[in-house]
Amino acid sequence: MDKEIFRTIISENQEYIGSIPLVERPLDLEEYGNYVFVGVRQAGKSYLLYQRVQQLLAEGKLLEDIVYVNFDDERLQGMAATDFDLIIQAYHSMYSGQPIFFFDEIQNVDGWANFARRLANLKYRVYVTGSNAKMLSRDIETVLGGRYLSVNVFPYSFNEYLTAVGVNIAGGWQYGRKANELQRHFRTYFEWGGFPELVNFREKRIWLNSLYNRIFFNDLIVRHKIKNEDALRLCVRRLAESVMQPCSLNRLSNLVKSTGVRCSASTIMEYVRYLQESCLLISLDNYASKFTEKETVKKHYFVDNGLLHLFINNPDTLLLENLCAITLYKKYGCGIYYFNRNIEVDFYVPDEGLAVQASYRMSDESTLEREVKALVALNSLYPLKKAMIVTYEDEGVMERDGLKIEVVPVWKWVLNGV
Repeated sequence: MDKEIFRTIISENQEYIGSIPLVERPLDLEEYGNYVFVGVRQAGKSYLLYQRVQQLLAEGKLLEDIVYVNFDDERLQGMAATDFDLIIQAYHSMYSGQPIFFFDEIQNVDGWANFARRLANLKYRVYVTGSNAKMLSRDIETVLGGRYLSVNVFPYSFNEYLTAVGVNIAGGWQYGRKANELQRHFRTYFEWGGFPELVNFREKRIWLNSLYNRIFFNDLIVRHKIKNEDALRLCVRRLAESVMQPCSLNRLSNLVKSTGVRCSASTIMEYVRYLQESCLLISLDNYASKFTEKETVKKHYFVDNGLLHLFINNPDTLLLENLCAITLYKKYGCGIYYFNRNIEVDFYVPDEGLAVQASYRMSDESTLEREVKALVALNSLYPLKKAMIVTYEDEGVMERDGLKIEVVPVWKWVLNGV
């Protein structure tokens, strides 16, 4: 590898990366932190690198301080770990400052972690992304020795989606023509999710199928050397069909075996862990369970409604609860549970005193009574600060046994930030 190649790449990318048009996303980073952006494929990790560059430029950093290298660049094919130091040498042959490094798809070069650790030890600021096929969130603490912080990157929220399609939320967006326009856009977002690149495609199912196949083969089959491909495919499908229900590993194994494919509960446990590590799956514990039950019985959700939609027919009810799970998980992370012990509450955030039920329609009196009764019962055990029923379009406020319960349409709920 030649140092001149890196001089060329550094110079070219300085001109390019500072002017890329972006959809601004929430990004609050420590000034002197080193970061790894992790998330499902195509969630927008590279664009967050670009956004961070533009933030630093707006704060007064110079373009000459920026070193951005995308290791998918064909000019870097065949690069070895011993070539990494040429990046530093190339920069200092051009400039006299202290560079800030941005490395995209760095896992393409074996031995990258040693270089990343060395840069951190030398007090350089470094930002890294990588494919989940070779660099998963659970690996980061191990391979980078605690020197980097992780940023979880998700597909667009509905707010970000609206920005991407050129819709501004002005005053009075909850009413009249503006509300109708937002609801039309929400239907597309609700059904097909928020992958940034998908916004520009008409044939959304085709694009999503292609993405899922890349995740399936590269992040799951190849990475984990899985031989029973049929069992994994069926596991994913059964998880999709069971989105609203607590699902035990034994039950999941039996569902797969009912199709004639042999698969043990221990293998299913491995598959679920692989799906979580690839950032495809979000799993919630039952707050009311004992430890052993927490490990074997969970509710599983997909990281994006579009991916879930690939596997289910008549999807509205499942998509509503899945979107609620995604929205709450983005905000509260591992602090979100479901509650299931004589009482069934879809989502419970104990640190916030928040309980949320997901119910597509509230027009049926028995459905309303079931959802309200569960919230009231939970409130008697653990006093709630806020109780909500998220629906597709029903709206209102009620009070039962001293508990105020808000009924909120999901499109308003996600726009209001939960």
